[in-house]
Amino acid sequence: MVSTSGTSDISSVGNTDVIVIGGGPSGSTVSTLIAQQGYKVTLFEREHFPRFHIGESLIPETYWVLKRLNMLPKMRKTQFVKKHSVQFVTEKGKLSEPFYFSDNKPHECSQTWQVMRSEFDHMMIKNAAEHGVQVHEGVRVLEVLFEGTRAVGVKVADERGNVRDVFASVVVDASGQSSMIMSRLGLREWDQELKKAALWTYWEDAYRDKGRDEGATIVLQTQGKKGWFWYIPLHNNILSVGVVADYSYLFKDRETKDHEAVYFEEVAKCPGLQPRLEGAKRIAPYRAAKEYSYRSREVAGDGWVLVGDAFGFLDPLYSSGVLLALRSGELAADAVVAGLREGDTSGAKLGAWGPNYIQGMERMRRLVCEFYNGFSFGKFVKLYPQLKGHLTDLLIGDLFDEKVDDVVEPMNHIRRLQAEKSAALPVE
Repeated sequence: MVSTSGTSDISSVGNTDVIVIGGGPSGSTVSTLIAQQGYKVTLFEREHFPRFHIGESLIPETYWVLKRLNMLPKMRKTQFVKKHSVQFVTEKGKLSEPFYFSDNKPHECSQTWQVMRSEFDHMMIKNAAEHGVQVHEGVRVLEVLFEGTRAVGVKVADERGNVRDVFASVVVDASGQSSMIMSRLGLREWDQELKKAALWTYWEDAYRDKGRDEGATIVLQTQGKKGWFWYIPLHNNILSVGVVADYSYLFKDRETKDHEAVYFEEVAKCPGLQPRLEGAKRIAPYRAAKEYSYRSREVAGDGWVLVGDAFGFLDPLYSSGVLLALRSGELAADAVVAGLREGDTSGAKLGAWGPNYIQGMERMRRLVCEFYNGFSFGKFVKLYPQLKGHLTDLLIGDLFDEKVDDVVEPMNHIRRLQAEKSAALPVE
């Protein structure tokens, strides 16, 4: 067993069945599930955990993957804030009807968590080691080794200066947004509609709701619907609060580029947020991420597969990032295990899960795009109360069931009505 602390020495690392690049949620998931089936898995992570990462809000469908990972007992023992719902606040500061997960699906899976990612990710990678994954932190993957179009291993370097080639039947790229294989093969496609950016920080003593609403993720629109804030209550009296808007609006078309000034200009445009920050103390620097929505043209190739952000990233709006990391890791793990058992590690075999996964990702993307195009949850539920359950299913992360497609035509109908209304307005 390789410790997940201290400095790794790779001089004695041998060949393995599967190499995983990156120890975030997707890498920890795929490696754990493959190791559970008795295969030798070696994971290389360039950083030492715990380390900072954004994306703190889980959604309920993560439950099923966490269960397979044997993570649920550990999660229940944490201080992580329990999350029961998501709530939306209009540009005028009006709270719409909350979406309580258990009202739609009365099961323990409907209670999830708001996590400090440094702690959650550390738990996940330690869990991988406990399941037999050979975890090496502080080790950089310099390149993925190919023989023709087939990935056959990686070249790695540790902090002591050791460099060596390690070979495997399958290489899983879970390297995050840097996505080594995607970048090498030129597979990245930027989302031309979701050219967003985010700016965030952390607060102490900000307002918290009580009872069932204490752990709710709150989405608050800014005036003119130019952007929105996330409001995520974490443990230890910490609140994660960030703004998302078009990249050009947030960072390019302004007189100031100072992050603090931009942040508070947007707070001033968000009447639902202002009272929540009264008396609060900022406890962290401002951080930014720009134009982050993309996807790979391929999910797998001969001897390689992409998972998590190494395949694609959607948008932080509905907190789908960790779910997509865990789900892609789970699906890829099952495909890798099947391929190893059958002696078939072709791209077709390793990527057989891709179409269904992408379809689920597209369902979430549609909901994201609708929001940015003026979609109102309150108006939708008022017009189609019978479909609130399906809308809640999407917010829960139940993305892989065709029943949720029942919301598509009503969304199209509302959009047509909006277009007709706009066309009827007099021209000034």
